[in-house]
Amino acid sequence: MDCIFCKIVNGELPSQKVYEDEFAVAFRDINPIAPVHVLTIPKKHISSLLDIGTEDKELIGHLHQVIQNVARITGVDKTGFRVITNIGEHGQQSVHHLHYHVIGGRQLEWKA
Repeated sequence: MDCIFCKIVNGELPSQKVYEDEFAVAFRDINPIAPVHVLTIPKKHISSLLDIGTEDKELIGHLHQVIQNVARITGVDKTGFRVITNIGEHGQQSVHHLHYHVIGGRQLEWKA
């Protein structure tokens, strides 16, 4: 598989990991848009939110707990943060592996 995030999961590509367990990994975005910009991904390859199956319910719940841990580790749990997942071309999904952007560390603005 030629998925960049699968290569990070498999240790084939380096990353600045913030958190890792048997089901998920969180690492710093290489092009951050804020002081804190961490990607949280399942180790299982799922292309996008639209491809989550009923068998993935526990994994998705776990990912949300990982996001809580990432917020605490990076300190944005105190000031606030944004969680985003991009889906498809119009949603600007550039890597087709489910991932959540955890963004914070400054006052965020909303631009659609």
